[in-house]
This record gives sequence, C-alpha cells and structure tokens, in this order.
Amino acid sequence: MRLRRTLPAAALAAAVFCAPLRAQEPVDRVDPFIGTTNFGTTNPGALCPNGMMAVVPFNVMGSDTNIYDKDARWWSTPYEYHNKFFTGFAHGALSGVGCPEMGSLLTMATTGPLTVDYKEYGTAYEDETASPGYYAVTLDKYGVRAEATATPRTSAERYTFPAGEGHILLNLGEGLTNESGATVRRVSATEIEGMKLLGTFCYNPQKVFPVYFVLRVTKNPSSSGYWKKQRPMTGVEAEWTPDNGKYKLYTEYGRELAGDDVGYWFTFDDLREGEQIEVRMGISYVSTENARRNLDAEQPAGTSFDAIRGAARTRWNDDLSRIRVEGGTAEQQTVFYTALYHALIHPNLLSDVNGEYPLMEHSGEVGVTDGERYTVFSLWDTYRNVHQLLTLVYP
Repeated sequence: MRLRRTLPAAALAAAVFCAPLRAQEPVDRVDPFIGTTNFGTTNPGALCPNGMMAVVPFNVMGSDTNIYDKDARWWSTPYEYHNKFFTGFAHGALSGVGCPEMGSLLTMATTGPLTVDYKEYGTAYEDETASPGYYAVTLDKYGVRAEATATPRTSAERYTFPAGEGHILLNLGEGLTNESGATVRRVSATEIEGMKLLGTFCYNPQKVFPVYFVLRVTKNPSSSGYWKKQRPMTGVEAEWTPDNGKYKLYTEYGRELAGDDVGYWFTFDDLREGEQIEVRMGISYVSTENARRNLDAEQPAGTSFDAIRGAARTRWNDDLSRIRVEGGTAEQQTVFYTALYHALIHPNLLSDVNGEYPLMEHSGEVGVTDGERYTVFSLWDTYRNVHQLLTLVYP
C-alpha cells in the first residue's frame, strides 16, 4: 500500500474556496506581521523553515514610548507591532510562546558619537517591511536602512549608512532570557566569538544553557573594543572610578571579556553616502567551533546578502507549496498561508552541520546524528492538530 502525500479532502475543505484569484506564489501570500499584537507573540523576523537561526527586531525595552515593555510586565516576545523603539536585532528567538526565553545577541547600527547604552542608542523607525526570510526597517535617528535575512543556522544583516561615522554594536547584556552572563573574544579585526547564557524558561531556574556565536563584519573598522556595565560604588571607591555605575568602554584591551552586561563595538570612520556594511553570524548550542563551522558551511566566502535572501524565499515557497489552495479572497489566502507559515517555524534545528547537538538533561554532553536533530516539539496544545499536519505533509 503506497501512502499518498496529500491531505484528505475533509482536512482541506476549510482552505479551498470558490471564486478565482490572481495567481501568486504561496510565499507571496504570507504576512509576517499577523499575530504580532494582541498577545499573539509571533514576530516578523527573518528565518528559514524550522531554522535554528531567527533574526528578529527587538522593540520591547528602553523607552517610555513603548506600549508594552519587557521590564514592566511578564513578556515573552522580542517584538510588539505597536511599539516603535528599535534597539537591535535579536538572534535565535521563539515564536508564539508564553514565557520569556532566548531573543538575545542583539546587534545594532548607529551613527555619530559612540554610545553603548541601549536607552540612548535606541531609535524610532519607519518603512518597516517583512516577508518570509526577510525583514527591513529604516532607523529614524541615524538614517540607516537595516535589513536581515537568514540561512538555517546563520544570519546576514545589511546596513546602508549615510556619510560620516558609523558603528556596529553587539549587546550581550540584554534580551528576553531571564538568565545573565556572557563572554566575548576578539579573533581578528573583523571577527569576534563568544557565548551567552540563556534559560529559566517558565519558572525553571536550573534549565539554563549556552548559545555560542561567531560574528563577522565585512569592513575593517577604524577602531573597536569591548564594553562592560560597572557596578555602582560608594564612598572613596567611587571617587576614583569615572565609570561608576556606567558603561565602561575598553579601548586598549584585546583579550576576552566576561560579565552580566557586556558587549563589543566596531567603529567605521569616513563612511561614504550609501555605503553598506554587512554582519554575518553563526550560532551553535555546542561550541564556538561549531558556530564557525555553521557560518563557513552555510555562507561560503563570496556569498551575497541577496543570494541568502533568495535562498530563504525559495525554501519557504517550496514548503508552503506542498499545499495549494484555490479561490476565495486574497485575505482568506493570506490567512491560510500565514497560518501554515507559523506552523513551520517550529520545531527548530538543534544539530550543527557536523551532526553534533547537546543532549537533553545532560550537562555538557554532546550527541551526534546522521541526519538533522530538532527541538521545540512543544506539544502544549499543538498535539490537537499541528503534529498531525506535519506527519501528513512534512514527514
């Protein structure tokens, strides 16, 4: 008996409509902004189907103009549609969940005098757009166009600057995770690596784990360095500490830095009008070596931002095209394909390109798989229909 990889007629009945509609690709019918308000907790970030990497705009901290702030209430998503204060792109984020977790490794582009305090460098934004595998926005304070796309395990960002001085920041102190602690190390003028501790999902204080990263910029910086938030001091100790309770810039230190609120900055002098700088990042839940392997494998030297964006779009269109619907209104087809898009964000890749992945409930132990290993099989409510859908259409 041969299994036909099609849905039974009854399962598709609600998705098939009567009136003709202008032909479009399924990927064109997805609206990533659906579910990003009214506590839907989805986000419009760039990712591939079931990807380990997700590049998500972070707009839930740092400003009184925000309607919803992660530090003012229980909050589980790095983005809310009605907030308008951008503090960077988070790397590796969950979608549609009810507990804060992940959503860290925040990258940001700025211009003018260097500041590393997110309350100061955050900005309002406009001209926001998103499609499967791509997100873009214009940062008002800086006149920078910020774009993001992704491969399954890596990200690519492209920043178009005005003329003058510009900066790329990596903030390892902030994020949705309730866990703190990170390390960062300069590898070369254009590459850094490190680790951020994540965890305590849904009140589980011992459920912590690291995400490792390698980040590269495509232009040699004029200067670069670390930062760390200094602890508040009092008395005589405070008198000789100019950075008391502030962010301290390390301009002459070149080894590695660790702490609860640390980061790294690249500065570029004399940028031309419209000059573009790209940021490429690979992540791993096993090691920095594997993060580098993931980045080298999925973004070989010479791979363009537009090629990565095109490949992400193709991946989405191939998966969404496994179900074809006809008729109905444009709005109905958008509802259907956006729902299917959301269903294909999780589960997520856990294994690296060499097959290694962290074992569950084992401290530091690594497994190896011949194929791909996945995580975020929630089963919380999804057991009613999502897993049946995946079994039938995405076995």
